[in-house]
Amino acid sequence: MAMDMAAFGRFARTFQPGEMIFAEFEPGDAFYLIQKGRVKLVKIIGDFEKTLDILQASDMFGEMALLENSPRSATAIALDTVEVLEFNRQNFEILMLGNPQLALKLLKMFTKRIYDSKRRFMILTLDDDQAKMADVFLMLDETLAEIDRFTERREFKVTVDDVAQWAGMNVTRAREIIGQFVNQRRMELFNDKIIVRNINDFSRFVASKRKKT
Repeated sequence: MAMDMAAFGRFARTFQPGEMIFAEFEPGDAFYLIQKGRVKLVKIIGDFEKTLDILQASDMFGEMALLENSPRSATAIALDTVEVLEFNRQNFEILMLGNPQLALKLLKMFTKRIYDSKRRFMILTLDDDQAKMADVFLMLDETLAEIDRFTERREFKVTVDDVAQWAGMNVTRAREIIGQFVNQRRMELFNDKIIVRNINDFSRFVASKRKKT
């Protein structure tokens, strides 16, 4: 949803590579819609910095702190020269009056992001790493529009790096677990896609693990 920056000059901001957009735990008074560049979201867990997500043009971030009136749950850092539209409560009201179509699109994005955030949190609450990985594919099956759902077999155009990020684990561990699923003939791994042979099998498996948590 990239837009003409000139038409939204009052909302436009630019961040340089490596610049912090906001820090974890600080009060959240604005959210951002990326027009150009990439933004990394990171969280400090113990003594380690964990990358939560890499966002690109048309992605939105920072809205949860604004909606829930809570501190920032992560730190946002510009990876490139990043151009964003920055909205707070005051200028979002101006936007709703001046451009209700854009405001409606943003509100729909809010709804989806809230669901996505809570769905990813459900994955991280699982104690079993195999269950976390299986639940990533259940999440993808729920949210991706282009999935063929006429059979129990599912083909996901994702990489090991992608699913490792969603599962909250390093790539080596994710590859190890996927290897276990491949050996069990529950999954097939390719360079540009991962096939789950029976999505209902994964659903039953995750449900059994979730009951124990």
